[in-house]
Amino acid sequence: MSQSVAMAPPRRMDRSESSLANVLPVIIIVLIILAVWYIAAIPMNRVVAEPKFPSDAGIRDIINISWSLDRPVLPAPHQVLNELWNTVFLVSPDKPRSLVYHGWVTLSSTLLGFVNGTILGIALAAAIVQMKTMRQSLMPWLIASQTIPILAIAPMVIVVLGSIGFTGLVPKSIISTYLCFFPVAIGMVKGLTSPEVMQLDLMRTYNASDTQVFWKLRWPASVPFLFASLKVAIAIALVGAIVGELPTGAQAGIGARLLNGSYYGQTIQIWAALFAAAIMSAGLVWLVGVIDRITARLMGARP
Repeated sequence: MSQSVAMAPPRRMDRSESSLANVLPVIIIVLIILAVWYIAAIPMNRVVAEPKFPSDAGIRDIINISWSLDRPVLPAPHQVLNELWNTVFLVSPDKPRSLVYHGWVTLSSTLLGFVNGTILGIALAAAIVQMKTMRQSLMPWLIASQTIPILAIAPMVIVVLGSIGFTGLVPKSIISTYLCFFPVAIGMVKGLTSPEVMQLDLMRTYNASDTQVFWKLRWPASVPFLFASLKVAIAIALVGAIVGELPTGAQAGIGARLLNGSYYGQTIQIWAALFAAAIMSAGLVWLVGVIDRITARLMGARP
């Protein structure tokens, strides 16, 4: 007579173990990048650091000098972090030396361009889906518009708008709008056309009008696609705002910070501005993700 052996159910990971499993690979990758960065800084800074080496310089002297130059070719990570700390926390936010001050200038253009680009992208997607003639005539032009390098048209946009009196926030936001409307439009076209044929037939069975089909079926179905596109658009909008600051010789903004650093050879300042832009971009994408989860919960999605 065979005896059945009861199999114990697999143990489920608790929340702390799950969080550690998600964070550990990121920590490992960051540590690897930092190690490679520190090692790469030594040979890249050799030309600048070599005149400062003592005659009996050892490995420790070479490393210390290479990682502590005022104007290195490649600053060490701790130099960038020190610059970030000094310009974010040790300087008043209303001072031109503060990265918070420059970040807010760029963020203003980013948000304005993002809102305009989102509205434009949604409107174009709705027109493409609802009108066949627009689908055949407009979509190729949308795709063609993204083949033009933004660095080529940004100076022209800035000069033209400046000649008619538009300066400051508006020209930079237009560059952001130009960059971020495309992913929103494409994502919304995909989302608005995502309902299945059976669902559309059911709406026709209920004698629903095109407007009712749009708001009661197509629009709810497109929301996940919309937020996926917004995460891309918000990051691109920030890039557009920075690019819009470069040809104007702006005195404020992340782009202006990059220009000033390049003019005076302040590579540490340049890298700190780049990290500030990356942190801003990550924060904006995270914020869109939070709004996405709240919206999904309000629409009845499972947690």
